[in-house]
Amino acid sequence: MIVLRDDESAPGHARSALTIGVFDGLHLGHQKVLGEVRALAQEHDARSTVVTFDPHPALLLAPESAPLQLGTIEQRVEGFAALGIEQVRILRFDAVLAQESARSFIERVLVGQLRARDVVVGEDFHFGHDRQGSVAMLQREAATHDFAAHGAPIFGGNQRWSSTAVRNALGSGDLFTANALLGRPFTLRGSVVHGDARGSELGYRTANLALDARQQLPQLGIYAGAARTDAHTWWPAAISVGTRPQFYDDGAVLVEVHIPGFDDNLYGATLDVAFMSRLRGEMTFGATADLVAQIDLDVTQTLEIFKSFIPESSALLG
Repeated sequence: MIVLRDDESAPGHARSALTIGVFDGLHLGHQKVLGEVRALAQEHDARSTVVTFDPHPALLLAPESAPLQLGTIEQRVEGFAALGIEQVRILRFDAVLAQESARSFIERVLVGQLRARDVVVGEDFHFGHDRQGSVAMLQREAATHDFAAHGAPIFGGNQRWSSTAVRNALGSGDLFTANALLGRPFTLRGSVVHGDARGSELGYRTANLALDARQQLPQLGIYAGAARTDAHTWWPAAISVGTRPQFYDDGAVLVEVHIPGFDDNLYGATLDVAFMSRLRGEMTFGATADLVAQIDLDVTQTLEIFKSFIPESSALLG
């Protein structure tokens, strides 16, 4: 897949069938739009393309209400590739871009850099300074610049397929709905850092994840899932998202992952952690032995749930 950054233009002379947006989470609605882009690209012998932004525009325009992110830019790019997109244009959203008019954006990026043939955006999509750009504006500009503009409907009916809906479901502990909206298990990506070795003392070694400060997390609790350190091999994973109230009262939230049967050194590695099922909320116990007995049960349930995703886990997890 071609990845363009800064002011790079698309290579060669191919035109683009493209869409524009953040696409955080790549949920089912996003997947529908990307499917339309792929179909138009095939029909018109064009290059299927996504124009996306990093960081999220809201971090500059309305930082006090900017949403937490569902995934990293790297996860988004990998997701585009997995969904058959041939080219991604990543725009650094800064003060200069925020001031650019919608017409200038069309001329500079869509036409000048990407040679747009078809542009697909949601019916409620706006872009450019003061949100001047819309489907109607794109359609007015289309004839002048020799491209076609298409408005995609809002998908999902009463339960709209949106990144906001995914965040709300995760925050409320409704992992089932979040995963249904995503079309796959919600997956965190972080680097493994040193912890206090508390898990090893209990007989359950854990990988502690360092995550982006603006990463959306599931509701505090214990989860069954899967983890991988490369592009192919998924291992069962018992996951804790919590404050470890058995031992600490500082309120710090940690994501700790126990991978049964995995003994390699993970420090410094990048780990993907997929959430398949919520097992329980955080608990405190009268004795350490009771905590260990509960962890035993959590791991047993995790192994059973992980097996239920096989052989379809590859499709679900990417």
